[in-house]
Amino acid sequence: MDPLENIDQIIALVEGARSAPMSRSNFVFDRAEMINLLDQLRADLPGELRRATALLEERDKIVDAGRREAERIIAEAEAEHARLVSINEIVVSAEHEASRMINEARAETQRLRDEVDDYVDTALANFEQFLTRSLASIERGRDKMHALREIGSFTPSGEDDRPLPF
Repeated sequence: MDPLENIDQIIALVEGARSAPMSRSNFVFDRAEMINLLDQLRADLPGELRRATALLEERDKIVDAGRREAERIIAEAEAEHARLVSINEIVVSAEHEASRMINEARAETQRLRDEVDDYVDTALANFEQFLTRSLASIERGRDKMHALREIGSFTPSGEDDRPLPF
């Protein structure tokens, strides 16, 4: 399950909690359900971090492949340049053509790098937005929980005051 869905479920559980008897500010939660949702969230976040790491590795592979392709194109261009220079009648033409091919290869390399950088930047920006929303949701949940504690007892009367195990 998506961590944002877990956070939404926790918020919905908090917002939909019944009032404790004889109180308007204390609420009754299903502790097992809340702990289960928080455990799921804790388990899902490392997966999202692994996805971000995989994106970075994918970017590196794409950049390396682009670099190898550019080097191959440049090597071909230089080999073609050397072959054409050896023929006296077309020396000038060969130099121009080789330079053009090298410039095209460099331009293609730069274009590939720019595309990869844009792709990775977008993926990282999306992941950053996800993490920002997750952190904001967690902070809101914690703020609500702290506010409930400050107003009155967080747990219904009759239960001990041990903190939740997370």
